[in-house]
Amino acid sequence: MPYINIKVTKENLSQKQKAKIIEGVTAVIEDVLDKKKRTTVIIIDEVDTDNWGIQGEQVSIRRQRNNE
Repeated sequence: MPYINIKVTKENLSQKQKAKIIEGVTAVIEDVLDKKKRTTVIIIDEVDTDNWGIQGEQVSIRRQRNNE
């Protein structure tokens, strides 16, 4: 049973976008690993940008600086 955990920054991901991610990743797992759809679990975790860091810096600070 594949369990796929996808983490993205929390930035208003729509229900439609989440559905497309779940559908697409499930299809890739089915195609590449030959796993059944009915046993594939996809979890999408949305992480606040204050809790996500790149190169030692919070994403929220990086984005704020880039928008100035």
